[in-house]
Amino acid sequence: MPFDPVKPSLLSTLVRHYDELVDHVRRRFGDRGFAREVVHDVCVQLLEKREKDNVHTPLALLRKISHDQAVTRYRSERRSQAWLIEMPEPLDAVCPAPSPPRQYEAARELELLTQAISQLPERCQMVFVMHKIHELPQAEVAARMGISLKTVEKHLRLGIAACRAHLDRPPGPL
Repeated sequence: MPFDPVKPSLLSTLVRHYDELVDHVRRRFGDRGFAREVVHDVCVQLLEKREKDNVHTPLALLRKISHDQAVTRYRSERRSQAWLIEMPEPLDAVCPAPSPPRQYEAARELELLTQAISQLPERCQMVFVMHKIHELPQAEVAARMGISLKTVEKHLRLGIAACRAHLDRPPGPL
């Protein structure tokens, strides 16, 4: 019966040649921390999987497994880095709410407009509110109030002029 020496297991070979495997990966990929992580991943793989039988050169196999693991990890990291680099910088979010000074100014204008409308004669006020606030067409305002279209136009002119005067604005669109 021929003598067959006991061959070392892959895990024991990895433990004995740990520094050599780390240096092997580091030479190819340049980063010692990266190389350690790769060799640790190989160790975990060996612990999780069933040992291969009839391995003639365990160190060579471990170098090959470490190299393949490093390539896979490197490509994965490059893909994730490329994805992060391709993402556009988030734009500074513009708050849709007006600034506090603008809110104060708008509230003041609304108060002045409310005062101006409340000081209009009753019929003029009704025409103005129906058309400008409730957005009814002039013809519908005339029909609802039983007045002519010309009278609606006259009341609107008076209402707009009163609002401009109350806001101290020159003639033009309100």
